[in-house]
Amino acid sequence: MSVTHHPVRPRYTLVDHHGREVTEQDFPGRHQLVFFGFTHCRAVCPRVLGLLSTVLDDLGPLADRIQPLYISVDPERDTPDVLRAFLERTYPRFLGLTGSPEAAEAARAAFRIFAGRGADPEDPEGYAVPHTALTYLLDPGAAYLAHFPDVLAAAEIADRIRKLVR
Repeated sequence: MSVTHHPVRPRYTLVDHHGREVTEQDFPGRHQLVFFGFTHCRAVCPRVLGLLSTVLDDLGPLADRIQPLYISVDPERDTPDVLRAFLERTYPRFLGLTGSPEAAEAARAAFRIFAGRGADPEDPEGYAVPHTALTYLLDPGAAYLAHFPDVLAAAEIADRIRKLVR
């Protein structure tokens, strides 16, 4: 993974699950571990959020230098209150981010995340939002450092993060 050649320009202006406006510059001195998803997801998001929670546990005190972020690809349903209830119940280390459909789309575009609404007869509202399942690591200046596909094991992600977060 080359830092200088990766096209991601991680920029966003969203609302966190406490209702505060945040940008990529609001976590000074901390790395950001960023995953995009949606609270109605039944497969990928729970698996990856569990995986990343294990990674953070494995990192021990080093995890205190990392802000885990869960950015919604479904801002119509994922209001700040919905994100807060979802994350605080099961993934309390994560801060949820959402916003207007335009702000969410701008964040997805900045990270080069695909997401699109598709029919899902098993969902109570009839749709799901398939999306790219990459996790990004940003440095304390909010610049791209690395990305991790969802197929990696927690130990491998933790080892890579230890080498990048010093």
